[in-house]
Amino acid sequence: MEDKRNIQIIEWEHLDKKKFYVFGVCMTMMIRISVYPFTLIRTRLQVQRGKSLYNGTFDAFVKILRAEGAAGLYRGFLVNTFTLISGQCYVTTYELTRKYVSQYSSSNTIKSLVAGGSASLVAQSITVPIDVVSQHLMMQRLGNSMGRFRVQPHQGKRLPVFGQTRDIIAQIFKADGLRGFYRGYVASLLTYIPNSAVWWPFYHFYAGK
Repeated sequence: MEDKRNIQIIEWEHLDKKKFYVFGVCMTMMIRISVYPFTLIRTRLQVQRGKSLYNGTFDAFVKILRAEGAAGLYRGFLVNTFTLISGQCYVTTYELTRKYVSQYSSSNTIKSLVAGGSASLVAQSITVPIDVVSQHLMMQRLGNSMGRFRVQPHQGKRLPVFGQTRDIIAQIFKADGLRGFYRGYVASLLTYIPNSAVWWPFYHFYAGK
């Protein structure tokens, strides 16, 4: 049986950057739209006390839909979409770092190890503050809140664009300062940097076989 494991590696300089960024963002956005309601439900289930509000995933889905409408399943979604930037920055950092390290070492293992860790460092530095804000927005129920902060009801005919987001950001900053936007940052780095630094060398090792 023919061994088909030899995978062609497309280097950064051979990549069509315009297609990569446009198609990458579009595909990720489609996936994000489909899974975001379950991300919101998971977050609420994790912070509720026992079964005080929801008895499970399906129960939460139905209750949120009935009480808050479809928009309730997408609280914080617009803010969360900014994490798409981190995905593109991750790949860009990875490829550019590999190219830089190649000046000092020809070892795929070393290049992938350093590039993978660097890419996760950049990505998490962007992602964590956005996640903190979007998760606080996820906690906002109709007229109530499951988290530390509660958005103030808007007095007026129109809700300002990102009005609740600005409200949450102001409350986080007032309560915790800049550090409040980086809660869990070290834990995220300890999770993603080793994972990325180890995964990429194995990928190139396998691809070269």
